[in-house]
Amino acid sequence: MEKKDNSGVLFSNDKREKETAPHYKGNITVAGVDYWLSAWVKEGKNGKFLGLAVNPKDDQQTPRKVSPKDIDNDLIPF
Repeated sequence: MEKKDNSGVLFSNDKREKETAPHYKGNITVAGVDYWLSAWVKEGKNGKFLGLAVNPKDDQQTPRKVSPKDIDNDLIPF
């Protein structure tokens, strides 16, 4: 799988041992920096939604400034 900037993947977390563990886990690259991505299926007054958390993969990478021209609007679903 080709790694593209400002995109990522989520996979079902089949190894959930606690109720607080994320339902989905994966990674995302934003502005050239790699992050861990976690998601929980939650229930709200308008139905189900995903709550997200992002954590740096390591402290060696420094985020760079992102300008609007760096964002691929075709990847934004709204």
